[in-house]
Amino acid sequence: MSRIPFVKAHAFGNDFLIIEESLALNRHAALARKLCSRNTGIGADGIEFLQRKSNNEFFLRLFNSDGSEAELSGNGTRCVAAWLAASEGLEQVALGTHGGIRTCRLIRRDGPDYWIEIDMGVPRVMPRTIEIPGVDTPIDGVLVNVGNPHFILFPDNEDFSSHNLTWQQLGAKIAVDPLFPHGTNVEFVRILSPSEIAFRIYERGCGPTTSSGTGTCAASTAAIFRHNAARELTAIAEGGAQQVVWPTNSSEMLLTGPAEIICTGEVDFA
Repeated sequence: MSRIPFVKAHAFGNDFLIIEESLALNRHAALARKLCSRNTGIGADGIEFLQRKSNNEFFLRLFNSDGSEAELSGNGTRCVAAWLAASEGLEQVALGTHGGIRTCRLIRRDGPDYWIEIDMGVPRVMPRTIEIPGVDTPIDGVLVNVGNPHFILFPDNEDFSSHNLTWQQLGAKIAVDPLFPHGTNVEFVRILSPSEIAFRIYERGCGPTTSSGTGTCAASTAAIFRHNAARELTAIAEGGAQQVVWPTNSSEMLLTGPAEIICTGEVDFA
């Protein structure tokens, strides 16, 4: 039995545990499945394992609540940046991930919220129509990669349902379809105005989530690409609104939103 210190943080309800990589001892998947359980663990969408290198250099490994490893999380990265600002006074930090380096800047403190701007890289985008077993008609959408994979579709219905399925049902089918050998995140986007979108998120590895940083970027990219939305967008998920700026197709996308430290503690793990 070992005792493991942890931090819990969230970005609009998309919650993460932060644990030092040195304490994982190659138990990353098992720790994620146990500690992220809502009923028998601490509860979280995933764990960010924080590896410390020299001269304030860091690397993150993200494990989803089902134990699978993902390339990165925009919200998870922001939570780690908020923790490093709170605990070590770092107002700018470059965090390495399997999806690339993400530079985070503390914009301001607003009560318990740390507002962080992140360089999210240059999105890659491609239109794609897919066919999914159990869905009567082909699904027209957009593939976007922002360091991790996303499939975005634009339902007509206000409840984000599509193809006679709820967005949760359809998201669950698309996320694990063999068309995507490593799985995919799925976003359902509605255009509210040229500068505002609303969307829902089915996240690979943990299911419906209230917010997603990479999902915000992917949904915004698709809205700009498919519907000529403004390059400065407000993207509204169930948890709240984030701001996206994408000056040109070859520019890095900037994502701004809050993160809050919920608690710190220790947990026993066999």
